[in-house]
Amino acid sequence: MASPLSHLRVLDLSRILAGPFCGQILADLGADVIKVERPEGGDDTRGWGPPFLPGADGDRGDAGYFLACNRGKRSIRADLATPKGQALVKALAARSDIVLENYKTGGLAKFGLDYEGLKAVKPDIVYCSITGFGQDGPRASQAAYDFMIQAMGGLMSVTGEADGFPGAGPQKVGVPVVDLMTGMYAAIAVLAAIARRDETGQGEYIDIGMLDVAVGSLCNQAQNYFVSGKTPMRAGNRHPNIQPQDVFPCADGHVVIVVGNDGQYAKFCEAIGRPELIEDARFLTNGDRVRNLDQLMPELIAALSADTMKGWVARLESAGVPCAPINTVPDVLADPQVRHREMLVHLDHPVSGRLAMLASPMRFRNAPVAYRRAPPLLGEHDKEILAELGL
Repeated sequence: MASPLSHLRVLDLSRILAGPFCGQILADLGADVIKVERPEGGDDTRGWGPPFLPGADGDRGDAGYFLACNRGKRSIRADLATPKGQALVKALAARSDIVLENYKTGGLAKFGLDYEGLKAVKPDIVYCSITGFGQDGPRASQAAYDFMIQAMGGLMSVTGEADGFPGAGPQKVGVPVVDLMTGMYAAIAVLAAIARRDETGQGEYIDIGMLDVAVGSLCNQAQNYFVSGKTPMRAGNRHPNIQPQDVFPCADGHVVIVVGNDGQYAKFCEAIGRPELIEDARFLTNGDRVRNLDQLMPELIAALSADTMKGWVARLESAGVPCAPINTVPDVLADPQVRHREMLVHLDHPVSGRLAMLASPMRFRNAPVAYRRAPPLLGEHDKEILAELGL
């Protein structure tokens, strides 16, 4: 059964994470994604380790970082600074629907591989440029990485323990969240442009900036600022608008409790043996609880110290109160729900054998996601792709 994008070809000139992650999303959806890499070393992330896969003849293989975002693609080597490499990219573009690139602003123009250059060989091409700061503005020429964009974009100002707590200070998210969201926004944008192209016959140039993505992701924190005029601050794991929502200590560790409304709050108080807190005027509504949180928290912490994490999860789930243990990565992969949803797939790597990978979270009834190839070796498909081009 054909996957949703099995009719599309993608020319992936990107490297590191945001662009490649976008390409992997499109590959999972069935697109033929050709990854063009520099002849020496390929994508930078092939060497971003340890850990590394074992390579051929005992050599070092590719890093886990590279494997995480290049599934389903074919790899071909090309030196874009040479006429031969430029001609190859143009030949590939002529038979592609989408181009992904994340070179510095203007970096591909000198090779004739910018939007105007490739539009000349494929007038209806959808061309997506991913950069740190977008194609214009005072920072347009600057390089960027996820960590610095989390800082500049405000995410770190609202992530981490509040001042005065042990370990207080700004924190980045534990995964490169801006890169990942940039890749997802890029995938949405190119597919929207393809839908429009199918209606109008017109291609598109798409400009995605990581800082724009980070700012757009401030979401409720920014809107709270617009409404209140107060600068959002770090609050650890406390939700700024809904309480009680936090990481709570219990007898043998910690448990996450997420009370989303007054009804759940009543169930929560009954489950922890503190029904008198339901009608307490200080905590009667969510707004009351947010305003009087410093008075509520000691009451809850004292009650929760009476049982273990496993005990509280079982008791609160039974009462209909959303809660969760804080799982490690192995814990997550062993969770019955995660296993049931088949969020782990195995692909045959050409050198290292059976390779475990996270599955796509997308589920289609009529046109399923396809896991056709493990992340490619550098230049693995040189001959195959050149033959398709008649070269």
